[in-house]
Amino acid sequence: MDILNKNHNNKKKLILIWLWTLLSSVSFMVIIGGITRLTDSGLSMVEWRPIFGVLPPMNDTEWHRVYDLYKSTPEYQFYNTGISLSEFKYIFFWEYFHRLWGRIIGLIFIIPFTFFIMKKILKKREILNLIFIFALGLIQGLIGWWMVESGLAKDPYVSQYRLAIHLTNAFLIMFAILWLIMDFHEGKSLIKLDINFLVLIILSITIIAGSIVAGMDAGLMYNTYPFMNGKIFPDQYGELGYLDAFENPGSAQFHHRHLGLLSFISLIFFYFKNFKTKVKIRLNFLLIISFLQFLLGIFILINYVPIAFASLHQVGAMILFLILTSIIHTQNIKN
Repeated sequence: MDILNKNHNNKKKLILIWLWTLLSSVSFMVIIGGITRLTDSGLSMVEWRPIFGVLPPMNDTEWHRVYDLYKSTPEYQFYNTGISLSEFKYIFFWEYFHRLWGRIIGLIFIIPFTFFIMKKILKKREILNLIFIFALGLIQGLIGWWMVESGLAKDPYVSQYRLAIHLTNAFLIMFAILWLIMDFHEGKSLIKLDINFLVLIILSITIIAGSIVAGMDAGLMYNTYPFMNGKIFPDQYGELGYLDAFENPGSAQFHHRHLGLLSFISLIFFYFKNFKTKVKIRLNFLLIISFLQFLLGIFILINYVPIAFASLHQVGAMILFLILTSIIHTQNIKN
């Protein structure tokens, strides 16, 4: 019996190492994607070559070929006219690295998953959950190209809608992986549509609203807080009708800053509601990071979105989302 338990624990440990590696890789992918967006690098790679695009340009001829392709894009013609080859290589690097890391994540998933299937280590339900995660990953790649394609036609800008969908799917992948990890760590848990889950929804909407802001570079306007250039509402607020929140940069920023405040208040409520449970350490981290995240958001806004701090802000949102998810999982474990 001891030998069987030891083998079981070793298999469980292997699976957890794999899943934690997968989650870390996806999280890093989100960070790379954020930097790619903040450096306006996302439209530098005009071609979508899932197989042959693994290698970057290897010689001057190939560099000039991809550079000439970029010159035909609206972004170059309207925004980056005259950009040098060395400057192009900088933005190309981030988009290339972003796509390359996506392929690496695919290998991190497929190779161990195949091994575990062959060794019959995974249970049927776990296999189905992992297939679902893999499907989301494949969809993510398609969404990524669909997003880039929106900036290669007439307008030199990536659609904020497609950017929001891309980020939402990334967070859904992280949620699914972490939930499975917590199942292995603590036991099976259920998703309950209660007040705790509502807090997670509020935080998630805030994060998605942030992607709308990023998609329109809305953080570069109204760089005062708490008022927007001396006013509660931005100029032209509501003028675009039902699409105003998504297509009016001022309105998008207004909603994100106030959703951020609502998230902060909701997380404080969540903290006190769950404080007497066994997750006090995670709750303390959640409260501290939420406070720092709120202050960082204000700092970024009034300093015209410095890239390093904006990237850190995205990391903070991701950490909050994952900690909150783990706490909710623990609270909902089947007895």
